[in-house]
Amino acid sequence: MKAKTPEQSKTILTDMVLPGETNPLNNLFGGELLARMDRAASIAARRHSRRIVVTASVNHVAFNRAVPLGSVVTVEAKVSRAFKTSMEVFIDVWIEDRESGDRTKANEAIYTFVAVDETGRPIAIPEISPETVLEKERYDAALRRKQLSLLLAGKIKPNEATELKALFE
Repeated sequence: MKAKTPEQSKTILTDMVLPGETNPLNNLFGGELLARMDRAASIAARRHSRRIVVTASVNHVAFNRAVPLGSVVTVEAKVSRAFKTSMEVFIDVWIEDRESGDRTKANEAIYTFVAVDETGRPIAIPEISPETVLEKERYDAALRRKQLSLLLAGKIKPNEATELKALFE
């Protein structure tokens, strides 16, 4: 399988925040934003793998800024690293100022997806070949996040988490 770039999986969803999607403070419900991020990330994962994908985990979500009623919200997702059958997708959420059009990063998240065949069994996927500085940073950090997750789940021993150990040496 030929490696792909993160750009080949890039997915952009743009939408407006409507009244039925807000909380009593007139900000977008967190769960609504999670759903939008999951949709964008799953499309990115599908573009990378060209397979059916399932959400394996939501590894990180940062609700750094409220998303007000009427805001134009853009969710951008790219595969940041591919492993044997799983892939990490990094998601950036932007809000657009209604008057100036300036975009501000509001939130981010990291999801993990697994590619599966028609019977639901995990299936091999192409590697990722990062190109930009940011893509390379996210690619490198993905292995540390994976090792931390495996360590916390008891699936690897501390001495096997080589990338994590390197941070402290």
